[in-house]
Amino acid sequence: MKILVAGGAGYIGSVTTQMLCDADHQVVVFDNLERGYRPAVDPRAHFIQGDLRNKQDIQSALEVEQPDAIIHFAAYIEVGESMKEPLPFFENNVTGSLNLMQAMVETGCKKLIFSSTCATYGTPEKIPMDESLPQHPESVYGESKLLCEKIFQWAEKIHGVECVFLRYFNACGATEAYGEAHIPESHLIPLILQVAQGKREKIYIFGDDYETRDGTCVRDYIHIKDLAQAHILALKPEIRGAYNLGNGGGYTVKEVIDVCRNVTGHPIPAEVQPRREGDCTILVADATKAHHELGWDPQYPDLETIVKTAWAWHQAHPNGYSPE
Repeated sequence: MKILVAGGAGYIGSVTTQMLCDADHQVVVFDNLERGYRPAVDPRAHFIQGDLRNKQDIQSALEVEQPDAIIHFAAYIEVGESMKEPLPFFENNVTGSLNLMQAMVETGCKKLIFSSTCATYGTPEKIPMDESLPQHPESVYGESKLLCEKIFQWAEKIHGVECVFLRYFNACGATEAYGEAHIPESHLIPLILQVAQGKREKIYIFGDDYETRDGTCVRDYIHIKDLAQAHILALKPEIRGAYNLGNGGGYTVKEVIDVCRNVTGHPIPAEVQPRREGDCTILVADATKAHHELGWDPQYPDLETIVKTAWAWHQAHPNGYSPE
């Protein structure tokens, strides 16, 4: 198939592009490079620099390339930032997605795989979390993704565009070539590894009095290659609707730090801080639907393996994708 990957110069987009190329798909990466990196684009893919906020950029790309399907990663993702600067989040995430869908309808592209998030659920009514849960976002980021899902649902109903919503839990890990390099970094594993790299003095634990096995929050971590594989499986005909993607176990913050200590051999000092507003106690996926309907079978569920791949990439790329 010919696949256009919007946001393909970012973390998840870069690995998905790599795996699509490995599977002999023809790949076009569309990215504005605002938060992505040109060196993160697999050289086998055709690159187009463009911005979804400019409808003509994506319209032209689809008219020229005529892809069979779109995988849409292009978005701002930092929850804290979204609560400080909500309007740019809505402009980028929602307006960009609206422009993309309008261009798809006008050019006849009928398949969309959308990078969504478990943040659309807010605080869950049950654990583990399946797709039947009501969606009550508690951040601008989560709300922006839910609005996109609603736009796409109506486009499917009225225009016949087949839409798949993949609701991630915590993406992590790396391939040999591509890894995580957000600026600023906000995800737990790379922040911990920055202590081992000497870039931070310590890691902060926000609250150790939660009702969990060691008092710290529990999250579901999913290897980036397993996440990318789910997008490829979702390209199959007649696949539509929402799928939660996670391993279903979950690790506490302290457990993640301990695994990073074991993998890196670094003591990684940690300091407990007060709880952060909005942090849920436990977020763990029920991915049964993805297993049954997509045929999705994660190959890297073990946290130690995940951290080893991330640490290897950070050691080989100490400055991420920057030359300095």
